[in-house]
Amino acid sequence: MKKIRAGLKNKHFLSLAGNGIMSVLGMATIALLYRALSAEDTGKWVFFLSMLLLVDTFRSGFITTAFIKFYAGADEKRTAEIAGATWYVAGAITAVLLLLNLIALLFADRIANESVMLFLKWFGITYTVTLPFYIATCVVQAEQRFDRLLYIRFINQGLFILLVILLIVMDAATLQHIIYANLATGIVTSLFTVLAGWSRISTFRSRTASAIREMFHFGKYSVGTTLSANLFRTSDTFLITFLLGPAALAIYNLGQRLMEVVEIPLRSFAATGMPELSAAYNQGNRELVIFTMKKYAGMLTVALVPACFAAVLLADVAIGIIGGSQYADSEAANVLRIFMLFALLYPLDRFLALTLDVIHKPKINFIKVLIMLVANVVAGYTGIKLLGNVYGVALGNFVPIVIAIIIGYKALCRFQPFTLRSVFTVGYAEARHVLRKLLLKARRGEKKTPDFETGYASGAKRDHQEE
Repeated sequence: MKKIRAGLKNKHFLSLAGNGIMSVLGMATIALLYRALSAEDTGKWVFFLSMLLLVDTFRSGFITTAFIKFYAGADEKRTAEIAGATWYVAGAITAVLLLLNLIALLFADRIANESVMLFLKWFGITYTVTLPFYIATCVVQAEQRFDRLLYIRFINQGLFILLVILLIVMDAATLQHIIYANLATGIVTSLFTVLAGWSRISTFRSRTASAIREMFHFGKYSVGTTLSANLFRTSDTFLITFLLGPAALAIYNLGQRLMEVVEIPLRSFAATGMPELSAAYNQGNRELVIFTMKKYAGMLTVALVPACFAAVLLADVAIGIIGGSQYADSEAANVLRIFMLFALLYPLDRFLALTLDVIHKPKINFIKVLIMLVANVVAGYTGIKLLGNVYGVALGNFVPIVIAIIIGYKALCRFQPFTLRSVFTVGYAEARHVLRKLLLKARRGEKKTPDFETGYASGAKRDHQEE
């Protein structure tokens, strides 16, 4: 029993389990919405969420990375200053977005596109009601309290599912009511985080001008990187919506949505890996920074091989389960297969970018993502013109990923030289190391829960030998 409790408290398990549970709930939500709404309305909902994520980048891009970087591992006085500064900066950004929303509504009658109109009606109030909820997720992630992060996400996603089911039962599952349900879940989740004390709203009075300046100066680069990255992802949504229509977007999104099988471990280990990378950098240990990046990127790549293989084989089954019979013979399954072919490059891309942020090189990430954005738009537009369907957009995603890896690798080599081959050899060795410990623990009944950090000494030695 003690071993079970120890395992459940492991930060990697909590992060992975949290993302896994939320992805399962997210899939359940998608399955409900794809059956409750028409393809046209589903496409409009997807557009609304994509635009919501894109515009929210002005807040999350300014805050998230900077907050974790300055907050993690700091003393109580420092964390209060950073949390207070975060409330100040995030509140100001949210107020600006709300004002822009009100101004945009003055010109709403001139907009013919229904997807755009839906977003303009609701984005400002959505950002306002989710502000405490958002800051609380930053706080608990920086404190590595992934159990609390799981509670927050579970309340938010779980309540939304319950409201959607209620709407379906009442035969009232319209797009407008889904928007209301989304707002209601944001309000309830934000109230919960404030009452639980996890949002640290009381630290607003502890803010300092110097902390605000630190957040701003770091954020001005990270917001550009995050905005460009989200615009990079959203560019597919724009291309499909305006060139192929919302129904095609619903099909494309269904295939892309099932990429959660890859995104679950990526998000989980990025959340646990960033504090490790930051700690190593703050200690001045360049070798440990690069080793940590290799460990996470390499292990994830190794772990994703069977998952990607299975997803390619079972794509049609997965699409039928999530989307329903109306999408069984659509292009969604092949869109999923195309993305899974590229998926093994994602861990390396994600951790190269994360490490550049940690070593104070957000400007490189910003420039890199701008290049990726241009490449993705050109490749996606060319693909649609050549193939006339969503396959062209999906195939176009290969180009920017390769560009990102090349730029990230070259930049990190100037910080601490390493080879791309060593990423995979270290990852394979660390995966074997962790697996052996788990098997040994299972046989001997050891109480200690194995943790990834234990492999550094032997892993670093292997790394030097390989290079």
